Order: sequence, then C-alpha cells, then structure tokens
Amino acid sequence: MSGNRFGTLFQYASWGESHGPAIGGIVDGVPPGIPLSESDIQSFLDRRKPGQSRHTTQRREPDTVKILSGVFDGQTTGAPISLIIENQDMRSRDYSEIAEKFRPGHADYTYQAKYGLRDYRGGGRASARETAIRVAAGAIARKILSHEIGDRIAIRAGVIRIGAEAADSSNWDDSEIGRNDFFCPDPQAVPRFAAYLDEIRKRGSSVGAVVEIRARGVPVGLGAPVYDRLDADLAKALMSINAVKGVEIGDGFAAAALCGEDNADPIRHTPDESGAPVFDRNHAGGILGGISSGQEIIARAAFKPTASILIPQPTIDLHGNETEIATKGRHDPCVGLRGAPVAEAMVACVLTDHWLRHKAQCLCVPEGSRA
Repeated sequence: MSGNRFGTLFQYASWGESHGPAIGGIVDGVPPGIPLSESDIQSFLDRRKPGQSRHTTQRREPDTVKILSGVFDGQTTGAPISLIIENQDMRSRDYSEIAEKFRPGHADYTYQAKYGLRDYRGGGRASARETAIRVAAGAIARKILSHEIGDRIAIRAGVIRIGAEAADSSNWDDSEIGRNDFFCPDPQAVPRFAAYLDEIRKRGSSVGAVVEIRARGVPVGLGAPVYDRLDADLAKALMSINAVKGVEIGDGFAAAALCGEDNADPIRHTPDESGAPVFDRNHAGGILGGISSGQEIIARAAFKPTASILIPQPTIDLHGNETEIATKGRHDPCVGLRGAPVAEAMVACVLTDHWLRHKAQCLCVPEGSRA
C-alpha cells in the first residue's frame, strides 16, 4: 500500500490499523536541538482521543505515546523520531456481522476492489484511528515553529457547523474551544449543538460538520507560486483527513459570487517600525499567489457524516448479493468533532514544512527586500 508518507522536508509516515496491536509513525526532517518530550505530544493527543463525552465514540483509548528514537537528553537529535501508541480497547467482534458486507459511504468496497481484501475490523487503515499519528506529528511541528518563530504563531481549529446548526464565526473565542465537547469557538452555539447531536445519536444516525482553522502569526513568504502553493498543500493536507469532502481557503466558493473590487484585499502603508503593510480585508485567507501574506490564514474543511450507523441501508455482500446492513459498535455520531485537533495538526505540519523549505531557498534574500 503506497501513500503513507506526507511532507517534503518535514515528513511523517504512519503505520498500523484500527484493531491491530498498535499504531505508530516516523517523523523525519526535524532539526536537532529542539526541546521535545512525550508530554509535549500527549497534551495534543488527549484532545483527540475517543470516549471523552457522549457525543463521540465510546471506545476507550488512553492514546499514550512513546518516543522510541530521535530524542536524547530531552532534545531532538536530527534523526528520525519513531512513535508508537498501543491499541487497548478493541472489540473486533462488533464487526463480525459486516465482514462480508460493504457499508454504504465507507471505504469497504473500494478497498476490497483495489487490494482484493480488507481489514473489516473498524475499517483498518481507513479508520480515523490513524489520525492520532497526525496529531502527534503536528505536536512536533508546533515545537519546531515555536522554537524557530516564537509564540506569536498560533493555530486553532473550531467546529462552526454541525449538520443544520451553525455557529457565528464573529463570536470566535479561542479559549472557548477547549471548554466544550464540540471544539466550538462560539459559546452561544454549544447548547444548540448538544441538543441537535443528541437527537441524531438517539436516531442511530450521524451528521456532518464544518471545521474552520485559523493560523495567526504566520510569516510572509511561505509557499511558492506554481505547484508548491501553500494553499494547495493545505488543501491536500486537509482533504487527506478521513471523511473530509471539501476544503476552502479564505472566502472559498463564496468568492465566485463577488466582483473584483469586492473580493480584493486593499493594502495600505503602516507607520510602525515593522514596515509590514496593513490589509483592510482578508478575502484571500492569508495567501496570495500561493504564498503567505502575513495575514491570518483561514481554511475550512467539510466532514461528511460517519458511514457506520444503526439505521439499516441497502448494500451488497462480497458475492454480489443484495442485502441490508446496520452497523453495530461504537462510532462517532459526528466525526467532525474530533476532526478539529486533526485539522490543526495537519496545518501545523504544512506550515512547518514550508518554513523549512523557505529557509533553505531564501536564506540569502536580504531582509530589506522583503515586504
């Protein structure tokens, strides 16, 4: 199976299945001398792990990470960092009834058609369990960004829509995201989200979500104008997350309804010592021509409803016979909730990769020639 590695200079590769003995990854391209401990990674994994509220899967996994290589005396050595997370709360028997049936909306059929077999226990590699390694890699990426750029860079993701219920992005509060079960930045939307998702869960169904990611303090100049555009790499990173079916940067599809003068982000001179320009608006989402402008980077990812639901649906089995399927077990009624920490991690990985690539290419560009 190919395609298990992500990144150019900052890279990670993940391995393992949902119901295997463990999942893990190799993070490569990390500069030496970066302070790093397991607790630096664990704090982010704890935000993503399952079983923390009635609104997520009740699978209980501590998601305890172990660093096996690449760190000595509390600092990265420059060698590949090997990570492992043991699986502890598997119930493979929950999937025995669907071993020969394809779940509509899931990867069951395409995996079987491509590889001639599939791990039906929780979806194998198609399971959102794999995203724990993305979060671990993202935690390491954040350490690099903090070490290289400082605390001014901040990446936060919040759920701004669950099905038919939407939050108000103008009420965005970073601190609120960690205070509720929905990773929602708008405190006024939380009660509505709770009531709505309770109804969906009681029906045995699922629902989609939209996650918005905001990255502040990103330096000017990350990215490239053609195939290595920052927005293109962000789109790929977010689209690679399980269940994501759409990504937009800045105004995204809404920009198609605007005229040029409305879509433009006027630039003005600033009198402060930095010499950095001021943008009146941010329709572009902080990226112009594939290169970061220094504005806040804004991206959104749309998650589809979880495919594993209790409501019976028509399908076929391995032999082509028409049948019906209802998926038992422990599943997220809205996979987009735990997708928020994953989206944060993927953005951190992309920004770190482009920061290292920018330094490698533009190290000799005089500071005075930069905007």
